Amino acid sequence: MKNILRLLPFLKPYWKSSLLCILLLAVTVAMDLAIPRLIQRVVDQGITAKNMQVVVSTSLFMLGLTLLSMVISIGNSVLSVIVGEGLGRDLRQALFNKIQTLSFKNLDDLQTGKLITRLTSDVVQVHRLFQIMLRIGTRAPLMIAGSLILLIRTSTTLTLYLTPLLILTIVVIALFVSRLQPVFMTVQRKLDRLNTVLQENLSGVRVVKAFVRSDYENQRFGEANQDLMERTIQVMQTMSFLFPSLFFLINIGIALVIWAGGTQVIQGSMSKGEIIAVTNYLMTIMFPLLILSMIASSLAGAGASAERILEVLDSEPTVREAPDARKAPQDGGGRVVFQDVCFSYAGDCTEPVLNSINLVAEPGQTVALLGSTGSGKSSLIHLIPRFYDVISGSVSIDGMDVREIQKDSLLSQVGLVMQESVLFSGTVKENIKYGRPEATDQEVIAAARIAQAHDFIMEMPHGYDSPVAPRGANLSGGQKQRIAIARALVVKPKILILDDSTSSVDVDTESKIQSELETMGQKQTTFVIAQRISTVLNADKIVVMDRGKIVAQGTHQELIKSNPIYQEIYESQLGNGVASYA
Repeated sequence: MKNILRLLPFLKPYWKSSLLCILLLAVTVAMDLAIPRLIQRVVDQGITAKNMQVVVSTSLFMLGLTLLSMVISIGNSVLSVIVGEGLGRDLRQALFNKIQTLSFKNLDDLQTGKLITRLTSDVVQVHRLFQIMLRIGTRAPLMIAGSLILLIRTSTTLTLYLTPLLILTIVVIALFVSRLQPVFMTVQRKLDRLNTVLQENLSGVRVVKAFVRSDYENQRFGEANQDLMERTIQVMQTMSFLFPSLFFLINIGIALVIWAGGTQVIQGSMSKGEIIAVTNYLMTIMFPLLILSMIASSLAGAGASAERILEVLDSEPTVREAPDARKAPQDGGGRVVFQDVCFSYAGDCTEPVLNSINLVAEPGQTVALLGSTGSGKSSLIHLIPRFYDVISGSVSIDGMDVREIQKDSLLSQVGLVMQESVLFSGTVKENIKYGRPEATDQEVIAAARIAQAHDFIMEMPHGYDSPVAPRGANLSGGQKQRIAIARALVVKPKILILDDSTSSVDVDTESKIQSELETMGQKQTTFVIAQRISTVLNADKIVVMDRGKIVAQGTHQELIKSNPIYQEIYESQLGNGVASYA
C-alpha cells in the first residue's frame, strides 16, 4: 500500500475529474441506500396497510431513482476511464523518460526484459487499480459505511448480532490480502523472466535458426511459461478459497437476521418491512465486502507492480553530471589523455577490467586498439563519452576531465559506432540524421559517401527516403554498419570512435572507408577497434592490449620489430613472415 501511495502524485493533473468521480459515486450510493427504506415503506405502509397508492407512488419513485443512478454511474465510468488511462500514459512516459537518464551500469542491472515488463504489465496493474478505485473501489466503502449507519438506525439489536460476523469477514479478507501480495510479486518476476527469454529469442531469431536451436529455445521458453502458469494458478487457488468463504459468511448473516428478526416480528417489536430492510442492508454491506476482496487482489498485484515501478523511478544514474560542470572546450582539437586509469564494472579495482592505463591521442591522430577478446578495448573507449566512470585516474579531452564536462556538451563532441549497428524504424535519411536532425541533405550525402553507403542507398527503391525495418532487418550487416558510420560522421565529431565497425564489410570497401577517413584525419581524433590487422596498419598509433593493460604502443613499423604479441597477431592474419617484413 505504501508503494501505491507514493504514486498518488501522478493523479494530480486529474484531481478535478477524480473529485467529480467521487462526488458522482456519493450521489449514486445515497440513491442506492434509499431503496431498502423505500421497500420498507412499500411493505409496512402499502402492502400491510393495503394502501395501493403508497405502493404505486413509492415504486415509481424507486424506478426514477434507479434510472437517475444509472445515468450518473455511466458518467462516473467515463470519467474514471479517462483518469485511469491518462495516469497509465503518464506513468509509462515517466518510466521511459527515467530510463533515458540512466547510465549504462543501471541498464546492465535492470535488463531489457525487466524494463519491458515494468513499462507494460506493471503499469497496467497500477492504472487499472486507480481506475477501479474511482469506481467500485470508492463505491464499496461508501456503501458499507452508509448501510452500517442505516442498519443501526433500523435495528440496533440486529446490528449487535451481526457485528462479530462483520469483523470476522474483515479479518478473512485481510488474511487473504497479506498472502496474495508476495505471490503477486513472484508472478511479476516470473513474467520478467518470460519477457527476457522472449526478447532474447526474437532479437536473435536468425542466430537461433542458423544454429538449429529452435528446440532448445522452445524448451527454455516453455520452462519460463510453465513457471508463470504455476505461479498464476497459485494466485487463483488462493482466491478460490476467498469467495466461497465470504459467501458462506453472507449466508450465515442472512440466516441470523431471519432467525433473530423473525423472533422480534413474532413478538411485535419489529415490523415485516424492517426485517426486509435489515436483510437488504446486510446484503449491501456484505456484497461490497466481497467486491473489496476482489479489489484486494488487485491491490496486492498493483502493490507488487508499484514496488517494481518505483525501483526504476528511484534509480539514480551511476554516472552523474557535476553541479559545476562546464561545456567542453570548443577551441581544442580533440586531444584525449588517459592517466593512470583503473576501471571495473563491479565498482572497485580489486579485479579491474582496465588497470594502469596511460595513453595520449593527439588531435587528428588515428589510434588503433588491438587485443584479444576481453582485453578491455571496448571498455577503454566507453570511458571517453563517459558511459562509465573511472574508479581511479582520469580521462580528459583537451585538458579537461570528462567528469567536469556537461553531459550533452561531451556527447556532442563524440561520434560513436558501436559493435552492434542498431538502426531504428524510419527512413535511411532519418537514421543518418539521428544524432543531428538539423543536418542538411548535402551533409547526409557527404557522410554516406565517406562511409561508402551512398551507392547502395541510391539503388534502394526510394533512395534516402527508403524505409528501414526495425533494427535494420531489411539491410545486410555491412549496409547497417556503413549507415551507422555515416550517422556518426554527420554529427561532425571532434572525436570519432569506431568499435569494430567494419567487421561485416568486405576488405575492399573497408579500405575505401579508411582512405576517406584518412582525408578527414586533420578534422577529428579517431579511435579504431578492429579484429583485422589490415584495418590498422596505417594508424598513427597502434595500442596493443592484453588482460586490461597496455602492453605496447607505437606505429606498425615499431611494433613489428619489437612486440611479440603484435608480431603473433600479424603473422597469424597476414602470414607474410615477420622477419622478412621487418
